[in-house]
Amino acid sequence: MRYPPRIQKLIDLFSKFPGVGPKTASRFVFYLLRKQDSQINEFLEVVADLKKFTSLCKFCRNPFESNTKQPLCSICSNPLRDKAILCLVEKETDLMQLEKTNKYSGIYFILGSLLTPLKKKETETIIISNLLKRVNNPLSFGLQADFKEVIIAISDTTEGQATALYLERALSSLKLKISRLGRGLPLGAEIEYADEETLSSALESRKEV
Repeated sequence: MRYPPRIQKLIDLFSKFPGVGPKTASRFVFYLLRKQDSQINEFLEVVADLKKFTSLCKFCRNPFESNTKQPLCSICSNPLRDKAILCLVEKETDLMQLEKTNKYSGIYFILGSLLTPLKKKETETIIISNLLKRVNNPLSFGLQADFKEVIIAISDTTEGQATALYLERALSSLKLKISRLGRGLPLGAEIEYADEETLSSALESRKEV
């Protein structure tokens, strides 16, 4: 038995969100149905504004709000950031966690995904192409930088390890120091859920590969 078409369609849409299954998606939908019209309208307005007023940084791809035509986020455009160090992270939440440590002052690049067996070739091409273009010619993406070190800050999961190894090989031909997060993160841990002290330790004890 399926729900009425409009309910089912919204459940299907919510089910496409990362980590959201059909049961959770249905709870979202019925939660919205119980809300007043004014609350629903507020929700719809915020979602519409999300795309309207949010841009992706031309270099690191981190979302930011800007009232100007500035192509770079506040991190990439900050003259005090160290433009010699590039930190590779999987997603935006990982970037935010590392920023909270106040132990890293360089530039980031958000990979957007990890290598997966089903879409390995497709993902490899996208990740490596986007990354190498920025490492080799950051100025074409609006950033004046001269990278000397690349930190691979990826969760120590099976897919994360595979991605890190692939990135090491892809970057090995460049004259760069390549390092990975050091002690602190337990095996299988995801950066998104690590506490600030653990991440600080992992950054400070990073090892060259």
